[in-house]
Amino acid sequence: MNQATEQQKPSPSTSVMLTLPIEGMTCASCVKRVERAIGKIDKVTGVSVNLATEQATVNASPEVSVGDIIDAVRRVGYEIRQQSIELQIDSMTCASCVSRVEKALKKVPGVLDASVNLATERATVQGFPDVHALLHAVERIGYSARVVSGKDQDSLQLEKRQEQSQRQLQHQLITAIILAAPVFVLEMGSHMIPAFHHWVMHTIGTKTSWLIQFVLTTLVLVGPGRMFYVKGIPALLRLAPDMNSLVAVGTLAAYLYSVIATFFPKLLPPGTVNVYYEAAAVIVALILLGRFLEARAKGKTSQAIKRLAGLQPKTARVRRNGTLQDIPLEQVSLGDLIEVRPGERIAVDAEVVEGESYVDESMITGEPVPVAKAPGAKVVGGTINQKGALTIKATAVGQDSVLSQIINMVQQAQASKLPIQALVDQVTLWFVPVVMSVALLTFIIWLSFGPTPSLSYALVNAVAVLIIACPCAMGLATPTSIMVGTGRAAELGILFRKGQALQQLRDVKVIAVDKTGTLTEGRPILTDLQTIGDFESSAVLSCIAAVESRSEHPIAKAIVQAALDRNVPQAEVVDFESVTGMGVRAKVIMTGIQQQAHEVVVGAQHFMAKIGIDTGAFEEAAAKLGIEGKSPMYAAIDGKLAAILAVSDPIKETTPKAIEAFHALGLKVAMITGDNERTAKAIAAKLGIDEVVAQVLPEGKVQAVKKLQAQFGTVAFVGDGINDAPALAQADIGLAVGTGTDIAMEAADVVLMTGNLQAVANAIGISRATIDNIRQNLFWAFAYNSALIPLAAGLLYPFNGMLLSPIFAAAAMALSSVFVLSNALRLKRYQPTLSATTTQG
Repeated sequence: MNQATEQQKPSPSTSVMLTLPIEGMTCASCVKRVERAIGKIDKVTGVSVNLATEQATVNASPEVSVGDIIDAVRRVGYEIRQQSIELQIDSMTCASCVSRVEKALKKVPGVLDASVNLATERATVQGFPDVHALLHAVERIGYSARVVSGKDQDSLQLEKRQEQSQRQLQHQLITAIILAAPVFVLEMGSHMIPAFHHWVMHTIGTKTSWLIQFVLTTLVLVGPGRMFYVKGIPALLRLAPDMNSLVAVGTLAAYLYSVIATFFPKLLPPGTVNVYYEAAAVIVALILLGRFLEARAKGKTSQAIKRLAGLQPKTARVRRNGTLQDIPLEQVSLGDLIEVRPGERIAVDAEVVEGESYVDESMITGEPVPVAKAPGAKVVGGTINQKGALTIKATAVGQDSVLSQIINMVQQAQASKLPIQALVDQVTLWFVPVVMSVALLTFIIWLSFGPTPSLSYALVNAVAVLIIACPCAMGLATPTSIMVGTGRAAELGILFRKGQALQQLRDVKVIAVDKTGTLTEGRPILTDLQTIGDFESSAVLSCIAAVESRSEHPIAKAIVQAALDRNVPQAEVVDFESVTGMGVRAKVIMTGIQQQAHEVVVGAQHFMAKIGIDTGAFEEAAAKLGIEGKSPMYAAIDGKLAAILAVSDPIKETTPKAIEAFHALGLKVAMITGDNERTAKAIAAKLGIDEVVAQVLPEGKVQAVKKLQAQFGTVAFVGDGINDAPALAQADIGLAVGTGTDIAMEAADVVLMTGNLQAVANAIGISRATIDNIRQNLFWAFAYNSALIPLAAGLLYPFNGMLLSPIFAAAAMALSSVFVLSNALRLKRYQPTLSATTTQG
């Protein structure tokens, strides 16, 4: 053990102990190297590395940064494997709660980052912390927490918890309304209707009226309103007030003042003996109404997840032991053969082994046209079989299925925090203490300078400030829009793997695209075949296909496939030779010309010239093919020119409209491809692409992206996510074009479940719509508080005598949160810029 471990053990009060997982160690020298690297860090007092468990135990001063330890380990060639821990946080009510929980989690030793989401009630912690320390840190500041495990099950638990909370709030609200209504009528009715006032005076009397209000209001506060005091008062005593503290202080002030006026009126100055029971009771009822509406709206924000989770059937019809058995989905194993009847949902990701049908994959791709399936085709769990019966072999089950990965990605995006949230976090942490200070200042100013009875005015206006300044709307403004926006995107086949991409995509300046598989179909086909003289096209194709069948080149495969598609009989190959960089030649027996061996040569123009074949007869046709971006090839039979042909990767039908959509969005389009420059420029000219970078290897694509970033700014790169992984990682936003079962999820920030490039325009559209929605919410939340807090404090009273009743303040506060949530829910109706109506390419 190195010198660092031999130092005197620190006392627990002056040090922390971290357990860090180390990757890449293979022997004792690795252990020594890691120990030495960590031990050199200032204020690290002890380190021990265990090769068997691959863990380092570090004792250090609390000031030591975990980042410094990570850097030290990396410098000697090893890695520390970070953990991602998800916690369910209960009892959060506003944005200040979020900031407080984040602050507490970040102070736990080993935490690199912590992000808390008010809408999902989740905290995501990155680093190497002790889980019990995380839970204790949350509980110490007055909240409860538990570790989230088993996403599907936990989603169900979250839904049940939301429903239970909603029912509880509904019960509390109804109780509060029943109790508060008579209080409101007795007090406000007397003020508003003189006849009612006289009736109360001559029947039950003022004293009895106040006693009735006292009893009913007390029941409201100790019953439905109890939650505010149980949570708010301890938070206030910890000097960490939250929204519950505001409500608790405001309503208790009004209630206690009224109790004194009712039972000890001589303690109050003359002219100030009034009761405000209705303010305390009705405020509780209105805030409960706001929370109930908020809970209902929050439930709707996660409907996309619920719908996705509900797409998989509960059972599968599996062949086992020679019989068909309906078994629970979780019991399906890899390799099981599953029967799928017409109209049924496919249970798991699988490969078709028997039968033919069409499958509706719109829930994955967003495209409504069913896709043909035959033996060998891949199918995705949750998609709908159409008319034919299929037998499929399970290839992915449980958390490995495409649908589970989609749900996980949407959940991760919904739990993420956008850069735009940083300002909100800074403001809300100090917001409640500032509001309480403003309320105290309001009370002092009105008490000192207000009209008679100044104490009554001071109390009413201070309570109005406390009640109206709830920061709920601020806390909900961003996460609810993210939840609804990413959920709607998932329904359109657009998956935001990282929430930050949702904001970055809005500001993109250049769309850089790969050619093969992105702009084009991704599979070469024979596009042109023109014969000369007496040569008949099907006989020539039979001959060429026979020769090319011996080659592994993609062009050769395209020619062979064309012959199969056209039912052209295959000629017999007698001899075969491949001439590198030139072409191929063989002796074949051709059907349709003569039943004897003939020499067939297929290759480029320079190959024909070398063997003395004049290709001048096809000069015009070759020029036309060149303009179209195709490279012509020639075929000669028995020393005579027979045909000109071309193989190319055709452009997808949807690509031109997608390029038009990018230009309509004000974006430049760049094509980065490994294809030759002539072909690339021809395609670019045809599609109206602005920038072309051709003949580049994967690392060259990275340099091309860097150049575009330096020249234009934010760049989004669109590729198939496999060969394009380096460029996807380098771009500001990487978008992987997939086909449902073959998706590059790791390299990209956004995954498009369809091969239709129009989905990129739709992703940008929903990004802009979501960020605009967030900005509307934040403007409302900040503007609302900025405008109404001074109004509640009585700023307008000297000019027009206007004051804001605490009851109206409570109603306005509830309205603020409901407005933000309702505005976010509008994103559910977002319609894509372009409808992807063709099958994926």
